[in-house]
Amino acid sequence: MQGSILLDNVELVGRSVKDVLNAGVGFVPEDRSVDGLIGTFSIAENLILDRYDQPPFAKGISMSPAKVLENAKSRIDEFDVRTPSGLLAAGTLSGGNQQKVVMARELSRPLRLFIASQPTRGVDVGSIEFLHKRIVAERDQGTPVMIISTELDEVMELADRIAVLYKGKLVGIVPAGTGRDVLGLMMAGISPEDAARADKTSADKTDSAASEHRAASSPEGGDHA
Repeated sequence: MQGSILLDNVELVGRSVKDVLNAGVGFVPEDRSVDGLIGTFSIAENLILDRYDQPPFAKGISMSPAKVLENAKSRIDEFDVRTPSGLLAAGTLSGGNQQKVVMARELSRPLRLFIASQPTRGVDVGSIEFLHKRIVAERDQGTPVMIISTELDEVMELADRIAVLYKGKLVGIVPAGTGRDVLGLMMAGISPEDAARADKTSADKTDSAASEHRAASSPEGGDHA
């Protein structure tokens, strides 16, 4: 793989994960249990995985448990994480609440870019609505947001622009409001222009068939009582 990723004119390719996060990137991974959380760590500890060595949570080589717990209480309340205590292991939470912990951590610092991969996979309906609102709120604050999702409904609800990939290649970028059928064709590798033409042809045939059906169903002229 070759390429370049610039954020505020700073090259991120080749940087450590910590350097990328410190550059202002928030990242919600596709698999929260493998890449997003440490299940045996407490909720409070998971909420500072990216800032455990920074003030106010640390000073020199010492950590401040009181500050870590204070932060956990604030994030648990803000993100509606259903748990009796921030001291519980993150692995004991439901999938939706685990995702809220990951989202809370990534959105709890100033960001220059927020990326979320499959942000609501395996999450209950109530949590999906909450997480979508938080993503939109971050966008409304001016943060560039990139969502990677296989859920077409999610993409259509959240996106201002939609980039479609097929077999690792970019098929095209289309605006929000692009029809589901066009997006479906693009997901099969068809270019935006060809997909739009195919969708229009299909719609025209449907309209023509409907008109013929209405004409066939109309009664012939005759005497009326």
